[in-house]
Amino acid sequence: MSIHPSLKTKSGALNQHRNVLTRAERIERLTLEGRFDIATKSVLGTVKVRSIKAAVSKKPKKEAVAGAEGAVAGAAGAAGAKPAAGAKPAAGAAKPAAAKPAAKK
Repeated sequence: MSIHPSLKTKSGALNQHRNVLTRAERIERLTLEGRFDIATKSVLGTVKVRSIKAAVSKKPKKEAVAGAEGAVAGAAGAAGAKPAAGAKPAAGAAKPAAAKPAAKK
C-alpha cells in the first residue's frame, strides 16, 4: 500500500528555515549573545528571539556576464542602424500616442 502524498516528507524538511524556535534553541542563542544566564534567570518566560534566514545570493556566471555585455554593445550599435528591408517598424514608433479624454470634474 502506498503513502498518501500529503503524508510524505520532503528530502530537506528537517533543514528548512523555521520561524519558531524551541525553548532550548532560544536559550542557546540568548546565552551566546550574553542576554541570558541559566544560573540567575528562569527558563520560563524567556524573551522572543528573531530567527532570520540568511539570504545567499548566487554569483552570475562569467559567460553570462560577458554575453550580456556583448548584447548591450550590440543593441547600442543597432539603435542607430537602419532596419532590414521588409522589417516591421517598432511597436512604439508605429502608432502616435492617442490623446486621452479629459477627466470629468
